[in-house]
Amino acid sequence: MTEPADARDESKTRRRIVKMLKTDGPLDSATLAERIGVSPMAIRQHLYILQDQKMVTAKERAVPVGRPAKYWELTRKADRLFPDAYAELSVSLIDSLNDAFGADGLQRILERRTARQRASYSARILAAMPLRRKLQKLAEIRTEEGYMAEVRSEGAGKYLFIENHCPICAAASSCTGLCANELMLFRMILGPGTNVERVEHILAGERRCAYRITKEGQTTGHRSGGRQKWARE
Repeated sequence: MTEPADARDESKTRRRIVKMLKTDGPLDSATLAERIGVSPMAIRQHLYILQDQKMVTAKERAVPVGRPAKYWELTRKADRLFPDAYAELSVSLIDSLNDAFGADGLQRILERRTARQRASYSARILAAMPLRRKLQKLAEIRTEEGYMAEVRSEGAGKYLFIENHCPICAAASSCTGLCANELMLFRMILGPGTNVERVEHILAGERRCAYRITKEGQTTGHRSGGRQKWARE
C-alpha cells in the first residue's frame, strides 16, 4: 500500500534532521527549524519521535539570557541509518586474516588494499590538478563510498577535509592499521608538498574524522574551520 503524502513528508523531514545532526553536530530546535523551513514546534515534535526511537538525545547548554537551551545530537543507535561496509571489511574477517597470516601478513593485505585504492583514486584525481580540485574530487569519491565527506576552506590555501561518517568503523576499531593506511593514502593522493594532519578521529571518541590540509611552509592555524569561500591557490 502506498504511504500517504503527509507521512512521506514527515519521514523526509526527520531524515533531514538526522542528516543535519550528523554533519553539523549538536543543534537546537530553533536552528533546525530555520534551516529546514518549518516551525520550531513541528521540529520539536519530530525530535520527540526520534527521541522515543532512541535516535537522538538532548543536552542542556547555558545561554547568555534565559533558561538553558536544549541541544540535540545523534545517539550511537542512529549509526544504523547510515552506510556500513561490513560486507567488505567485517571484524570477523579481520580476526580470521590475523589468525591465518599473523600481524605481518595482515599488514601486507592492508597495504595491497591501499595500493588498489590509490590506483582507483589516481584515475580520477590527476597529479596536475590544483590542491583545491584534488580535495573536491577526493570528497566526491569518499562520499560515494559512504563517508559523507566535505571540504571546507580555511583561507590562504588551507583546508579542512571532513568525513562525517565512517562506514568501516567497526572494522577500524578492530584493526587500527586501516586508519593509519587511510592517512597514508591521502598523503600519496594529494602529492608531495602537501601536509595532511588528522585533527579529529571517530575512534578517539569524536563525532567525525577531520584532516587539516596545507601546503608545505604554511602554518596550520586553529583547530577547526567554518564554511568559507574557496581561497585562491
